[in-house]
Amino acid sequence: MMNYLDCWTSVATALFSQALAGEPELSESLPKPLGNGSIGFAATVEGDVKGRFAIMLDGSIFEAPLMGDGADQKAGWNELLRETVNSAAGELLAKEGKKCQVKNFEEITGESQVSRAFQLRAGDKSWTILVRDEVRAVEAAKPVSAPAPQPPAAPPPPPSRTAASAGGSELPAMSSGLELLLDVELDASLRFGSREMPLGEILELGPGDVVELDRYVADPVDLIVGDKIVARGEVVLVNGNFGLRITEVAAPLKRLESIRCLF
Repeated sequence: MMNYLDCWTSVATALFSQALAGEPELSESLPKPLGNGSIGFAATVEGDVKGRFAIMLDGSIFEAPLMGDGADQKAGWNELLRETVNSAAGELLAKEGKKCQVKNFEEITGESQVSRAFQLRAGDKSWTILVRDEVRAVEAAKPVSAPAPQPPAAPPPPPSRTAASAGGSELPAMSSGLELLLDVELDASLRFGSREMPLGEILELGPGDVVELDRYVADPVDLIVGDKIVARGEVVLVNGNFGLRITEVAAPLKRLESIRCLF
C-alpha cells in the first residue's frame, strides 16, 4: 500500500529527471545537515489524507543552473516542487483511490525533523533534499451507540498487608537488589548495518572506498545497549544532530539475545 510520501518520491524521481538540466537522478540516502542558505517549501494536504508535507533544499542547489542558464533558480524550484506535491495527490488517487488536494504551498525556513532523505546527483555534483511527511489517512467517525448496561459492581477486595497507610496509594515495592542497578551506566549505540569481509579486502581499503552494508536505506536501524538489541527505529535530524525515532521495542526474550561484536 502506497502512502503520500511514496507517491511523492515516485513523482519527484520522474519530474526531476525530465525538468532539470543535465537529467539528474534522485535517490534515497542517509540524512545529513543542510548547508547555509537552505530553503524549504511546505504543502498543506486535505481530503481522505491530510496533514503537512515539507521539502528542504540544500542552499548550494540554487547556485547550480538546474533550471536553465539565466533562470531564477529559486522561483523555478518553487514551481517544480509545487508540481510534485500536486502530482503526488493525483498519483495517490490513481494507486490507492484516495482523494486529496493541496490547499496551501508556502516557503519555510527550516524543519527540526525529517522523515526521509534524498541525494540529487548530476555528474560529479550532488545536493541533499530532506522531506518531512505528516500526511496521514483520515479515520472515519465511528457511530455512537448507547452504552451497554453494566453489571453491579463487585465489592472491593480486602486490603492487603502491603497496603499504604490511610490517604496514600499502594505502589509495587522495588527490590533493593534492583535499586542498586539503576545507577549502572551502559553505552547505547546505533547500528546501520554490518558486513563480513576477508582480511585481505580490509587491508586493501583506502580513502574513498565504499563498503556496502547488509541492509537497505529504508530498513530500520538497531538501538544497542551493551551488546543487546533493545529497539529499532528510523534516523531523524533534530536541530542539526542525528536522532532515532523508535518504531519497535524488542520483546523481553529478544532483548536477551546478544549480537555478534563487530570490532
